Amino acid sequence: MRFNKLLMEKVYESIAAVLPITAIVLFLSISIAPLTPGTWTLFFFGALMLIFGMGLFTLGVDMSMIPMGEGIGVMMSKAKKYVIPLIICFVLGVVITIAEPDLTVLANQVPSIPNMVLILTVAVGVGLFLMLAQFRIRKQIPLSYLLVFFYVIVFILAFIIPKNFVPVSFDSGGVTTGPITVPFIMALGIGMASIRSDKNSSTDSFGLTALCSVGPILAVMILGICYKPQDAAYTPVSLVELDTTKEVAREFLRAFPHYAEEVAIAIIPIVVMFLIFQAISRRFHKHQIIRIALGLIYTYIGLVMFLTGVNVGFMPAGQFIGQSLAGGSAPFLLIPIGALIGYFIVKAEPAVRVLTKQVEEITNGSISQKSLGTALSIGIAVSVGLAMLRILTGLNIMYFLVPGYAISLIMTFFVPQIFTGIAFDSGGVASGPMTTTFLLPLAMGACEAAGGNILTDAFGIVAMVAMTPLLTIQLMGLYSKLKKKLAKHQQISLEYLDDCIVFFDEN
Repeated sequence: MRFNKLLMEKVYESIAAVLPITAIVLFLSISIAPLTPGTWTLFFFGALMLIFGMGLFTLGVDMSMIPMGEGIGVMMSKAKKYVIPLIICFVLGVVITIAEPDLTVLANQVPSIPNMVLILTVAVGVGLFLMLAQFRIRKQIPLSYLLVFFYVIVFILAFIIPKNFVPVSFDSGGVTTGPITVPFIMALGIGMASIRSDKNSSTDSFGLTALCSVGPILAVMILGICYKPQDAAYTPVSLVELDTTKEVAREFLRAFPHYAEEVAIAIIPIVVMFLIFQAISRRFHKHQIIRIALGLIYTYIGLVMFLTGVNVGFMPAGQFIGQSLAGGSAPFLLIPIGALIGYFIVKAEPAVRVLTKQVEEITNGSISQKSLGTALSIGIAVSVGLAMLRILTGLNIMYFLVPGYAISLIMTFFVPQIFTGIAFDSGGVASGPMTTTFLLPLAMGACEAAGGNILTDAFGIVAMVAMTPLLTIQLMGLYSKLKKKLAKHQQISLEYLDDCIVFFDEN
């Protein structure tokens, strides 16, 4: 009975997240961007799978991934020596990253570099920076120092490596932060910082995803200097027109085994690491292990449904809408409509739901899910709007990334550190499967219709989506800081006024 209630709550949350984007697509399909019946039917059934898949996934993550990650993080933090926890972090980072399905897709886009070389490079980058994150928490090094240092190196290298390879490098940071790895890595950070009793323990629990995003970018850029790849390319979305609902159902059934295998490959390494951890530590009791096992089943089924729905149902719709808007009589409408889609689509990212919930719990409600979600939505709306502007004008992405990251990194020294960790974590989390399966095809379709360069223009959307939350969430932190200062000054003024009144009454 309790399970049914929890599942229904998650499903209702999913409906609230998916319904706005479905309504937008429906309105566009009957007005300025008409969809074919087959494409609309694919999108509709995909949306249904998203709703139930996301509900099961978020429930499963609460029951399995978060307790597993926190448990391993706590045990590593209790170790007196640094070497073993650092080795565990490296192995976890490498194993989880190699299993990430999107990484294989990325590797196929760079023919001049062998697939396994690129995959291992990204995996080692994540492993090394997960070690760095563990070291940072133990030594209480401010996250802003590390972010400034490594992003300065990233942008120096961005002007050295081949131009066509820059999107591949930035995308590598996005593909490593998938819906499986993000909840586990975030929970790992919470566990690492939980045994500390100092005032910065909750602040330091964030930032693992941020560092695990910059690691692969840096590693792939260094690889690009060594290999000097010139023929990075992306496989376009293939669109198939369907005439009957039976053909639509067949498309989903055909894709289901593929995503079932991908998700299994992604989850198995985490399960193996957990079993080894449990055999050594005996941390979890029998009923806890049963709950975690059930949670893993829900996570698996939910994510398979989610990925099947979003990949089969959303890709064609995104590309058709992009082509219709950019190729229509008023292509400038692509900018506000893209921003509107970006505002609502981030709410349907499964890892974003996990992030906002964990932030609210860790901060005891001082940073609510609603306020953080709104800040993220505004950030993604701005990023998608700017990405559409780039497609229509052909502006170089560096005109946006360099000042955007520069301002974000400067702000890290003025906002509360917890907002810095949350902001940079959000940048990695926001560029998830909804971005790659709807926003990216939307940008590709628009770019093709506008006659732009798909490789350098359309694929900049991933980097843009990862950047703007850094600004909006830190601005929220700056507002919070100023609000507290103003309240403190008002309190002091009121106390002074009370003292004056008392003084005059006495005299």
